[in-house]
Amino acid sequence: MKNLIRVLAGATAACMIATPVLAEKITIATVNNGDMVRMQKLTDDFTAKNPGIEVEWVTLEENILRQRVTTDVATKGGQYDVMTIGTYEVPIWGKKGWLVSLNDLPESYDVDDILPAIRGGLTVDDNLFAAPFYAESSMVMYRKDLMEKAGLTMPQAPTWDFIGKAARAMTDKQNETYGICLRGKAGWGENVAFLTATANSFGARWFNMDWKPQFTGEAWKKTLNFYIDLMNDAGPPGASSNGFNENLALFQSGKCGMWIDATVAASFVTNPKDSQVADKVGFALAPDAGLGKRGNWLWAWSLAIPAGTQKAESAKKFVAWATSKEYLDLVASKEGWANVPPGTRASLYANEEYAKVPFAQMTLDSINSADPKNPAVDPVPYVGVQFVAIPEFQGIATTVGQQFSAALAGTVTADQPLMNAQRITERAMKKARYIK
Repeated sequence: MKNLIRVLAGATAACMIATPVLAEKITIATVNNGDMVRMQKLTDDFTAKNPGIEVEWVTLEENILRQRVTTDVATKGGQYDVMTIGTYEVPIWGKKGWLVSLNDLPESYDVDDILPAIRGGLTVDDNLFAAPFYAESSMVMYRKDLMEKAGLTMPQAPTWDFIGKAARAMTDKQNETYGICLRGKAGWGENVAFLTATANSFGARWFNMDWKPQFTGEAWKKTLNFYIDLMNDAGPPGASSNGFNENLALFQSGKCGMWIDATVAASFVTNPKDSQVADKVGFALAPDAGLGKRGNWLWAWSLAIPAGTQKAESAKKFVAWATSKEYLDLVASKEGWANVPPGTRASLYANEEYAKVPFAQMTLDSINSADPKNPAVDPVPYVGVQFVAIPEFQGIATTVGQQFSAALAGTVTADQPLMNAQRITERAMKKARYIK
């Protein structure tokens, strides 16, 4: 009997030794863009450094991603352990208690290295609720050869008046060269993003301090009329259907003299593999109207941990890896400095190798000039530069964007969309009880 007990005990011990410790699997929901795809390809670096953690990816188109992660985070469903979300969602979800605070990331992560403008947009009540993977503002990308041909010199900090003059001077419609390409496609992240940032520089705002919509004011009228006149005179045909991707294709094919859009596009328009004008591109700050605000936005695709996860510690390890200084070095070693995720860390812009990238300094200057807590000339009750960080904004702005797109298409007069925007927004804000 004693021998049998010894045999069973030995067999049990052997099984315990032979059975591997099960790894904890974390599920990451992310958007299907180039930087995120690159991150997935480099995941082996993370798992090698964290052998007890496995990674499962759920890669989705942007609109579908937003729908699914919003449902999961609101219900604390726990389907995802790490989510890719934007600067719009973070302050809203952070206030609701839907996200895990990242204030306890290790000291080696160096949270103070994150650029203040980016960190501020991801912080609620002194809690960092998301870590930026890459960040962007917007700036002027222009054809140096066409500017010279027009007899003009692009200032480092142009005005809207100069942009209008230069766009018209560079336009040659017979040869399909258009002085400027701007977003016209309807959508809160498309034409509304551009026009809201532009309106800030013209002295407009979405709401006054009492949350009353301001679309019928003179500043919004001036903004929309300037935009429509400029695009009619110097923009490409069908501009009301053009968003980021369409304008990128136009610029890369040599059909745009100027393009005012996301700083992250700089690496695309200067890449000779994709751009016919790669060696002819210059950069400038987004324009102003002399009122102290530039027409540039601020955005970051960031990694956040939903409060519904049961694997917060493993998730934090992944977030810390993917948004670290070491990750930037890893990408640089594989893809070159021009392709590292931009806009997040001061140390990147202090790096001598990265400083050689032609758009690095202008990207940094553009990000630093955006202030999400004070986006407009006059005071506002909201946070956000090209958006208003309230849950109702996404639905309101989607409808308002359709009004603006119709105005650009010429199907309605310029005043009508602003009257409609005022009515639509007032109705939504009354329903949400911001105003009576």
